[in-house]
Amino acid sequence: MKKHIPNILTLLNLFCGTVAVIYAVNGQTGIAAFFVFLGIFFDFFDGFAARKLHVQSDIGLQLDSLADMVTSGVVPGMVMYHLLQLSLDPGSWGQGIRVDLSSPQGFIPFTGLFITLASAYRLAKFNIDDDQQTSFTGLPTPANTLFILSLPLILIYQESELAFSLIRNTWVLIILTFISCYILNAKVKLFALKFIKNWGFRENAIKYVFLLSCIVLLVLLRFAAIPVIILSYIIVSVATNKKTGAV
Repeated sequence: MKKHIPNILTLLNLFCGTVAVIYAVNGQTGIAAFFVFLGIFFDFFDGFAARKLHVQSDIGLQLDSLADMVTSGVVPGMVMYHLLQLSLDPGSWGQGIRVDLSSPQGFIPFTGLFITLASAYRLAKFNIDDDQQTSFTGLPTPANTLFILSLPLILIYQESELAFSLIRNTWVLIILTFISCYILNAKVKLFALKFIKNWGFRENAIKYVFLLSCIVLLVLLRFAAIPVIILSYIIVSVATNKKTGAV
């Protein structure tokens, strides 16, 4: 029975992702974000369970990527589509995703779906790369998804004229989309928040300090902390690589 536990957790991730798709299509990005966060929670613990129970398998690896493709690939692409739609037509907030090709600007929201394509490529590379057990090459799709999903949450739950003006700007969203696509597949080593061998502080000091910093930022900045955390994650990883001489 225990060999099925990680796969059940993975399927719960996929279930949350499909539910999030439904809410994203209906323009209910706040609820979609909740199910995505829940799916990422299951995604983190399926690998943890597989390692602890010593039931890692090839089917588990493939199933994990298929689930991530929905939760951390399709959903962020659709949310960015909705944000681009909102930037062009502020009155469309909460009305759901729609397609209007009556004018050239109607094609602009499709740019957000490039995130889905880049995520698929990232996951495919991960499946054939044996060198991403203790670190990642490029930003993991769940981290990128947290960044994308934080944007509508900031609009919904936080009052910031600067943030509103940036998130509702079409060009800013397009630039963020292409940055997202690039960093997903960039040849940059990023440390993994996995405790593979032990939980000792000395061996995992960077992870513990980073996680503690994340908690502090979330308390102080709420959803606005998520973009800061993702940026910090990349900066700390690059700085650590330079210090250790890693490529």
